[in-house]
Order: sequence, then structure tokens, then C-alpha cells
Amino acid sequence: MGGGRASPLPNSLRARTTLAVGVLALIFLSLIGAAVNYLVLDRVQQRVSQESMQAAAVWMQTLQPGDPRQPVPRTRIDLLQLVDSRGRVVTASAAAAGRPALSTIMPQVDHPEQDRVECSAPGKCIMVTALRVPSLMAAQLWRGEPHFIYAGMVEPPILATKTLEISTAAAIVLLTGLVAGGNWWLAGRTLRPVAAIRERMSEITVRDLSLRVPTPPGRTEYTLLIGTINQTLARLEETVREQRRFAATTSHELRTPIAGLRTNLEEALLYPDDVDPRSAIRAALSTTERLELIVDDLLVLARLRAGEPAVRERIDLGALVREEAATRSGQVRMHVRAAPDVRVLGSRIQLIRVLDNLLANARRHADHEVEVTAERAGGLAVVTVTDDGDGIAAADRERVFERFVRLEDGRRREQGGSGLGLTISRDIAHAHNGTLRIEDSPRGARFVLRLPAVYDVQQAPDGTRPPPAAHQKAPPPPPAGHGVQARVGSRPPADHK
Repeated sequence: MGGGRASPLPNSLRARTTLAVGVLALIFLSLIGAAVNYLVLDRVQQRVSQESMQAAAVWMQTLQPGDPRQPVPRTRIDLLQLVDSRGRVVTASAAAAGRPALSTIMPQVDHPEQDRVECSAPGKCIMVTALRVPSLMAAQLWRGEPHFIYAGMVEPPILATKTLEISTAAAIVLLTGLVAGGNWWLAGRTLRPVAAIRERMSEITVRDLSLRVPTPPGRTEYTLLIGTINQTLARLEETVREQRRFAATTSHELRTPIAGLRTNLEEALLYPDDVDPRSAIRAALSTTERLELIVDDLLVLARLRAGEPAVRERIDLGALVREEAATRSGQVRMHVRAAPDVRVLGSRIQLIRVLDNLLANARRHADHEVEVTAERAGGLAVVTVTDDGDGIAAADRERVFERFVRLEDGRRREQGGSGLGLTISRDIAHAHNGTLRIEDSPRGARFVLRLPAVYDVQQAPDGTRPPPAAHQKAPPPPPAGHGVQARVGSRPPADHK
């Protein structure tokens, strides 16, 4: 059934953080306010109690037998009374004169001091400290009858009313509002780059991927995020540009043979008496084969670019070179020097395709012979294919690896082909963490394929396991190594530049 329940929390991250900070601030400030209230009220009560006890003690020292003189308060403790054991007021201060006993408590000998708040009506309370006159003094003054001194004052407003609590609550609410407002402002300022990123990203479309998100100064998390976004946009722009170039070049390459095929078929239909049907069908079949070759190579290239995994196995690259070279026959001689146990980890079918393309390309451009070597060098398996033809100009050495690029010499020497052979070969090399380059040669073109070598423990030169080949850097072009030599011919190429 339908979606889940809606969250009661706001969707905005800014609002959520502000709400969370506000709630936490309210709880924290409430605890602090409660503690402050308690401490203030307790301090006031203790202060009144101490002053009351001090006033009662001072008055008690002035009592004389038969002379219950009226006390004169000298502090804010203005309510003083001397009460006998029957609760009758013997004498009192001016403020307490005419009042009944301030309290009914009569402390015992073992606990001669007691504090109490006595209220005659709501809001009319006094704080009283009751002090029992010591028994020795009572025996001297009143023949042993217990007497008590009550000292106190009207309860201070801070205790009698809720002023402190209300003030504390107002301060808590105000501080909570300030904290929440500050968090709202700070969160808005902090999230401002996110709004800028969202606004700029909304402007970027597939039609124009050249826009970038402005990078603020510094090395904050937002700066790193924006840097990653811009790098992703740059890769996306390059990918889209590559796809457009691919679509343009592919449509151009397919349009030419399709147009030729259509022309041949239209001529056969319009001029049946002048066109040999067999020749028309043969030409159409040749064009169809070239179209099929181009489509197959495009599919292979698409799979390689998509990074589809291929079955990997340990392969003796030297033996594979000898096998591929031996399958070719023709007028061009091939000299093969392959060292033993040049092993790599890769796809046999893909590596055969690379070798087939390189050998076919070299045979097509060679005048008399092709030299092929396979050896290990610096943790890499290196295969070189060198012909004795005219070579490739330095300016064209990277261009020949582009899709559908065929130099004039190649077109002159052989028609047909998809123009994707070297492009596919380089992609296969990259898929195997290797490289395929054209390097300097005294004569002709020299193609060099480098792949990470795979070692057995016993194959390491010093008897230890060598470092992983995937982390080795490609060395400079090595000289031709020694190994098994073979002279074989070549076969007509099926797919090359």
C-alpha cells in the first residue's frame, strides 16, 4: 500500500537543527534555572535563620531576674518575643508587641533551636526561629520554668512571592530564543554554499555542461565538496562531448558504405540491362561485410568503455605471440624472439585481438619483414612489433589511436577495415592496466605493448617474491631480448587501422 507516515519534524535541515538546539538549550537552561532558584532561596532562608538566631542569643544575654525589659532590635530581625511554658508573651519588641506568640513550637532540651515559617493568611507569613532558654538560666530567672525566645521577620518578598521563579522562567525563555535565533542565523550562513550549489546545479543541463559551481576560498568541507562536484561535471562534460564525437564520427563512417550500397542497388534496379546482377550483389555483399565489421567493432569498443569484466587467466604472452605469428602466411617475413615464461593475467581473447591487430597493421605497412619481441622488463611484460616500412610521423602517433582515423598510406595500401583496430587495442591494454604506444625506431613503426607481469615465487631474481606488477612504472623501450626465434609469414588482416 501507500507510503510511510509523514515525519512530524520539519523537512529543512536548518529548521531541524534549530529545533534540536532550542530544545537542548531549554532543557539545559531549565536545569540551571532550577538549581539557581534552589540555591538562592536556600541562601536567603539560611541568612534569615542565622540573623534570627544571633538576635535571640544577644537578647538572651541581656535578660535579668525580675527585669524583662523590652528588646531593641538593631538588625532587620524586628520581631522578638519572650514566651513562658504556657505560651504567654512575657515581653516583646515594639514590632511584636500586642501580637500573640509568634509560634507554638517549644524546642526540647536535646534540640533547643528550631526554624519555622508561620502563616496567618496567604501571603502573610513570618520566618521564626525558636530558641529554648538554657535550664540553668531558667532556674536562676524563673525558678526552673521553661521559657522560649522567638525571633523573626516578615518573610522577604523573594520567598513570599513567585517573583524569582517568574524572572528565572522569563530569562530561560529569552536565552532559549537567543540560542535558537543564533543557531538559525549560523545554520543559514553555514548552509549558504549549499543553496549556491543547488542554484547553480539547477542551471546545468545536458545542452550546456560548461558551467561550474563557484569555489569559495579556504579548505572547508564545502570547498572539498564543490571541488569534487566540479571534477564530476568536468568528467561528465568530457563524456558527453566524447559521445557526441562518437555519434558524429560513427554516423559519418556508416553513412559512406550505406550510401554506396544504396547507389549500387538503385543502379541495378534502374538499369537492369547495363548492370551485371552478380557484380551488384557481390559489391553489396562486400559493403555489408564492412558494415558488419564496423558494427562488431563498435560493440567491442562499447563493452570495453563500459568496463564489462572479462574472464582473466594466467597467460604465457611469449607463447601467445609465437602462436599468433605462426598463423599468418604471406610475402612479408616475420622474425619472432620471445623469452620463456613471460606471463600476464588477462583475457586470452582480448590479448589475441591486440596481437592480431598489431601484426596485421605491421604486415600491411612493412616492405619486407616484421620483427616481434616478447620479454620481461622491470616487472612488466613488453611486446614490440616493428615493421621496416615508412613509419609514422611523430604528429600522427597519437592520432592513429583515435576512432576511424586511417592515414593516407594505410588507405592506399588496403581498402576496407573498420578504422577501430588500434583504438580497441589501446582500450584493451588500458583494461589490463597496461599501455600501448608508438615509440621511436630507426626505421618503420614500432608499437610497444606493456602489461603487468605475473611472477611465480621461484621466478624472482633474488629468490623473494617480487613487488606487484600493477604498481610498476613503464620503463623506457628495452632492446630486443633473446629467446625462441621463429620466421613465419603473415595472413591478410581482418581488422586494423
